Amino acid sequence: MTATTTPLDAVRSGYAAFARGDVPAVLGLLDPRVEWTEAAGFPYPGTFVGPESVLHGVFMKLGTEWEGWSAVPQQFVTQGDVVVALGDYGGRCRATGKSFSAPFVHVWTFRDGKVVRFRQHTDTVLVRAAMQA
Repeated sequence: MTATTTPLDAVRSGYAAFARGDVPAVLGLLDPRVEWTEAAGFPYPGTFVGPESVLHGVFMKLGTEWEGWSAVPQQFVTQGDVVVALGDYGGRCRATGKSFSAPFVHVWTFRDGKVVRFRQHTDTVLVRAAMQA
């Protein structure tokens, strides 16, 4: 994030990078000690600390276990260094061939131009249902 880039600009660019498969650009937004929390009940639950942990614990699994995984924000709410994104997930589970769509809320917290905390909220039942044969 540059001096003229806002947290909202950074989050928007992160979703755009994710959509085009530019994972290094997304990871570049993260502080070295980022705390990235995936919802309990999600296929990859827990808190991942640091970009490498996010890469291996979340992004690589999304890329290998899902086809066409998407996270499309529809609305943003900002307050200072916090950006809340409301949107929709979608994808098809490679193991079952089942597709799903589920709403999400992501809370992004910035400090000194980097994401220091990410928290995911979603309907995990819809995601898990796509993974069950």
